[in-house]
Amino acid sequence: MALLRRKDNPEARMSLGDHFREFRRRALVAVLAILIAAIVGWVKFDVLYEWLVGPIKDLQTQRHNENINLNWGGKGVTGAFNVKLKVSMWVGLILASPVWLWQIWGFLAPGLTKKEKRISRLVVAAAVPLFLLGCWVSTFALPNAVRFLLGVTPGDAVNLPDANTYIAFVTRFILAFGIAFLLPVFLVGLNTAGVLPARVMIKGWRVAVMVIFVFAALMSPSPDAWSMLALAFPMVGLFYLACGISAILDRRKKKDRPQWLDVPDDHASTM
Repeated sequence: MALLRRKDNPEARMSLGDHFREFRRRALVAVLAILIAAIVGWVKFDVLYEWLVGPIKDLQTQRHNENINLNWGGKGVTGAFNVKLKVSMWVGLILASPVWLWQIWGFLAPGLTKKEKRISRLVVAAAVPLFLLGCWVSTFALPNAVRFLLGVTPGDAVNLPDANTYIAFVTRFILAFGIAFLLPVFLVGLNTAGVLPARVMIKGWRVAVMVIFVFAALMSPSPDAWSMLALAFPMVGLFYLACGISAILDRRKKKDRPQWLDVPDDHASTM
């Protein structure tokens, strides 16, 4: 199979040094795209900050007092700058997702055949909206997570979470959802490469669901069940979507497969 791929795809004959230079070039393009997109986050920081701290302000309104607020003095004089830098890089990572996802595909593409490249292009094209969809879905679970974690503060107490810690929590929370929604892209990619047939995925659905719930529990920064379920249920649906797409691809591969390769083993042994 490897020899056939090298014959059909001369680009796969790259040396180790060529692979390293290709990786360095594509990594540089991805980093530059993230840095350029981060400028948007830096310029629009005030608007983004008001949105990120929205769950805390809503909690203040519900409790009819101001005993919960962010503490900007936890990291000294550099605290405000660190928060603004983190938010900017977080925005850059999200806005530049089409670029760095495409660079990942471009690095792996030389090892694929022409037919696999056509399929993988569609997979990568779906990766960007799925990543952004995951980030969007997280915004519905985030207020509940913040309300659960800070809502246990006694009524006569003052809760002043560190601003750096809170921003890091929120950004990781949103990115975790975005990365989790890339699950079907990963599974369909393995199926396209011939590593993971659809029948194997369907047969192991119990294990897959268990792994998804464990992953959701680990990736969700908050310990409340709502955040874990909000991440796990969409992942289970995306898993079955990947199974369906992989089944269709396997069916097409079987049609294109020469009939002489489908000879039963017992008949082949008699020959």
